[in-house]
Amino acid sequence: MNSPDDIKLMLGHPPAEPRTLAVIGLSADPMKPSHSVSAYMQRNGYRILPVNPAALLEAPNATILGEPVYASLADLPVKPDVVNVFRLPKFIPAIVDEMIALGLPNLWVQLRLRHDEAAARAEAAGIRVVMDRCILIEHSRLGL
Repeated sequence: MNSPDDIKLMLGHPPAEPRTLAVIGLSADPMKPSHSVSAYMQRNGYRILPVNPAALLEAPNATILGEPVYASLADLPVKPDVVNVFRLPKFIPAIVDEMIALGLPNLWVQLRLRHDEAAARAEAAGIRVVMDRCILIEHSRLGL
């Protein structure tokens, strides 16, 4: 977990195809970290796929950052390169379960969020895990 090689690989270094990030808990509120971090990643060439079922309850055709919002990872139109989580730790085990079921390869859990048991299960299933790290900070630090 949190190996420098995993961080570089998830961020697409060395440069590769544009990366797709499924962002679980992406808020439409520009003042929320999930929004500002995702907007930064989008400006830097990453495709953002918002996953936020609550947003869909408010507006069935909701969009965030110009992208349609999805209720779950299973609803996404493409397999994301990285699942980026902005949810409380209690939600991480269910996210890992869904990732395992869908064969998704990379889990990034944002700064100050951890669930070590879920991370161990993810890694045992072959999922690369970065936890308690900000994707924007790591992207900027690497100069990507």
